[in-house]
Formats: sequence, C-alpha cells, structure tokens
Amino acid sequence: MSFSDKLKHYSKRKSFKYGVPFLIMMVAGSFGLQQFSNLRYQYSKKQPVTPDEMKKYGVSMKKRQEVTLETEYDKVKTVNIDEWENKRGPRPWEEEGLSSPAKH
Repeated sequence: MSFSDKLKHYSKRKSFKYGVPFLIMMVAGSFGLQQFSNLRYQYSKKQPVTPDEMKKYGVSMKKRQEVTLETEYDKVKTVNIDEWENKRGPRPWEEEGLSSPAKH
C-alpha cells in the first residue's frame, strides 16, 4: 500500500475525520492561550502610576484624602435630576452644523 492509499483508508474512519482536527485544535489552542497568559502576567507586574510621574506628563491628580465616597455622594446629591435636557452628540457622518436629530 502506498501512502496515498493509506491516507484514503484512514480518512474514511470517524476517529481520523473528527479526532485529528480536534487534537490539532487542542494543541494550537494551548499555544494561543500561552501567549495570552504571558501578556496577562507581563502587564500585571506593572506598578501604579505615582502623582510625581503624572505631573511630569501634565496631569494633575487629587490626593487620596480629597476623593472619598462621601464627598462624591455629596456632589451627586446637589444635581437636579428632575430638570434635564437630552443632548444628542454629533455623529462623524453628519455635518457640523446639525444639532437636532434628523426628522423623517
């Protein structure tokens, strides 16, 4: 029997037809997951940004004592939720002068 005859013989079997692609997917999937896991662990070791580094890039950060749940809640309490207006943002495909929605 030649190689092509053996291949035809085995390709008719269900174990070859479904088992080989399954095993290939399992092996390829493990290599793919390995790459994603490496990315995850590579970036999880990064340290948080310090306020000094942020000042160097022009971003001002508040001190941790200034921002608490209570202070943010007090800010939200002052917002008037009964009188508000829904404002539609501009779409990239629209002209800049349009501020109201298109009427049909």
